[in-house]
Amino acid sequence: MDVLDWLSSALGEEALADGVLTTDPALLDAARTDRSGWAAEGSPRAIVTARSVEHVQATLRAASEFRVPVVPRGAGTGLAGGANGTDGSIVLDVSSMNRILEISAEDQLAVVEPGVINGDLNTALAPYGLFFAPDPASKAISTVGGNIATNAGGLLCAKYGVTREAVLALTVVLADGRIVRTGHRTVKGVTGYDLTALFVGSEGTLGVIVEATVRVQPIPPGEPVTLGALFADVRAAAEASARITAAQLRPAVMELLDAPSLERISAYLGRDRIEEAFGASAGAAYLLVQFDGPTAGADAGAAGRLLGETGGSVRVAADSEEGERLLALRRAFHPALASGGEVLIEDVAVPRSRMPEMFAAIERISERYGIPIPTVAHAGDGNLHPNFVYTGDTVPDAVWDAANDLFRAAIQLGGTLTGEHGVGVLKRRWLADELGPDSYELQVKLKSVFDPLGILNPGKVFGGR
Repeated sequence: MDVLDWLSSALGEEALADGVLTTDPALLDAARTDRSGWAAEGSPRAIVTARSVEHVQATLRAASEFRVPVVPRGAGTGLAGGANGTDGSIVLDVSSMNRILEISAEDQLAVVEPGVINGDLNTALAPYGLFFAPDPASKAISTVGGNIATNAGGLLCAKYGVTREAVLALTVVLADGRIVRTGHRTVKGVTGYDLTALFVGSEGTLGVIVEATVRVQPIPPGEPVTLGALFADVRAAAEASARITAAQLRPAVMELLDAPSLERISAYLGRDRIEEAFGASAGAAYLLVQFDGPTAGADAGAAGRLLGETGGSVRVAADSEEGERLLALRRAFHPALASGGEVLIEDVAVPRSRMPEMFAAIERISERYGIPIPTVAHAGDGNLHPNFVYTGDTVPDAVWDAANDLFRAAIQLGGTLTGEHGVGVLKRRWLADELGPDSYELQVKLKSVFDPLGILNPGKVFGGR
């Protein structure tokens, strides 16, 4: 009996008839890649589309019995190769576990399965006057489980934090099929080690999340106020964003687009639309800032003065609808790049005060390699996304060399390799450089405690140096 025979028996005839287990070559091929454009070599041996906790347990018990790798996967919107089905693995797809199990307005929490789409959760929360704060650009298609696995961020992180701050408790299936429950429904809880925080951002290397209790927040009262400013160069825009932070203003959104980014968006959407939205043609750096809550108007006024003093040409959106149109232009950045070829979307973060230096480093690296590097940033938290557009099936060596210089520059500025996308496969070669040898060794040993057979997402995160 091989692993698929064993697994078929464990899943049962009803699950098999429902298509829970498949070896369809087309589906196997699709599971080899994600939104990063990187595809794993070889082919997975099967996909389990789990619809229950029991399906997850059966898959992991079979994998443990036969020492077969398991790759947990959600919507496949990752950007670091972390959920790509590797050769000979079983891809454990939990995107069909998509029920919202509970919404408690009294306790301001929701209990969800991992396949719930971010946008769907917020739609369900809206009648309660609540929202789920993690706001990745892919929120219309990404899952809460995937957000938790990568500790995803997004546009609202500057004020509301990343996914880790929104997770209260988890139910996780371990590598051998056992179930553990971590965390609390209470706001406070310090019993034992914080295993909940440990699982957040673990990228499927420690266990498979099958349920999450997440913190939700009241929708801020009133209309948000959005303003933007054009600058002569990106370093002036980055300096302006740092001044807003230093002034202890807390924008919900603060996004910075450099000149190459604006040029790509302009080519994609049309120059007329850019000029209408920004009040000027593309070509300068642009800082987009939005405030919410009862002090939004006063905060926006104070920010506008700072932007003007730093050399920005400031424009305030007339109403919330115009503000949303500006945010939609920011969200058009990635489709604009994708229209020109394959895209490697990078992700580094530096202290907010050092963003001007990081943008200067990106410009130098772009000139050194003769490669355009359109960059957008979540300026409120220092998270930058340098992007590379290329043609062909593989990332050119020159792009990897430039990316290597980007990572080293971020670390030298006191930053990190990844602010929200995770390590996956694409950044594992630089992980030890940031962590240092002792911390790296401790983390490898920690994984072995949860996954002694090494079957959970092998080759990801700690798969190479």
